[in-house]
Amino acid sequence: MTRGKSEPDGRGPWTSHPRAIPTATGPAAGHHLTVAIRILIVDDDTGFLGLAAELLAERGFDVVGQAKDAGQALAATIRERPDGILLDVNLPGRDGFATAAALSEACPSARIVLTSADVRHVEREILQGCSADAFVPKEELATTELTDLFRRAGT
Repeated sequence: MTRGKSEPDGRGPWTSHPRAIPTATGPAAGHHLTVAIRILIVDDDTGFLGLAAELLAERGFDVVGQAKDAGQALAATIRERPDGILLDVNLPGRDGFATAAALSEACPSARIVLTSADVRHVEREILQGCSADAFVPKEELATTELTDLFRRAGT
């Protein structure tokens, strides 16, 4: 795109190439550019992975990956650098608490939300100890405001 002629410094809103059709730059008035929050889902239950991905996509999240254990989760976190991670507490091998600490170290900016079908509550001290930001029982995921949990303060 060439510089616009509408301003002396060439930063006009329209292109000025002789053959170009005028093209507006930037968002249209009244439209806001939004970027979906990028989520990695970690759970050893294939059925839950699919349901969670569907739920998150319906709410406007971008599901960037799925993992079934701690090793896959760490690799996906390093590769994708997600904004948030929905992480099951009960994983084979390394549990969700230990996995959360490793994922937080690999991607400190990711918000980690633990979940479980078997656990109803996780104390704040435990969440802080494993670097998780929140806990939501699986049966409450559909009724929880997940955007607030995965959005960083100030965004």
